[in-house]
Amino acid sequence: MTRPLPIERWHRMLETRNFAELDAMLADDVVFESPVVHTPQAGKAITAKYLSAAFRVLNNEHFHYRNDWFGERSAVLEFATTIDGIVINGVDIVHWDAAGRITHFKVMVRPLKAINLLHQMMGRMLESLGQGRPG
Repeated sequence: MTRPLPIERWHRMLETRNFAELDAMLADDVVFESPVVHTPQAGKAITAKYLSAAFRVLNNEHFHYRNDWFGERSAVLEFATTIDGIVINGVDIVHWDAAGRITHFKVMVRPLKAINLLHQMMGRMLESLGQGRPG
């Protein structure tokens, strides 16, 4: 099955590392759900910050998408990476509108040791991007 356009754009952005593309990819009222923040984050600006920070933290030489599943306006993208010897498994659950803009992006991660590591690393990355630490 070919990838839906929003997911194709997502992969292209990751390959080129051009985070400026997020502005066109995200709906204004997009909601982001993090595995380490207990409340959903609403809005394009905060979602773009979290997604670009997550990419900088997770996307190393070990990062890869392992599998994907597609619905009419949704996708689940399974990923894996290794950071500091910890194997991290997770999924990105993505929903988009009729115009192909991402409306909801949820990240789920395992195991607990990975979540704790990501919480620390994302906090530092968000601070360096001027966002503050995740809650």
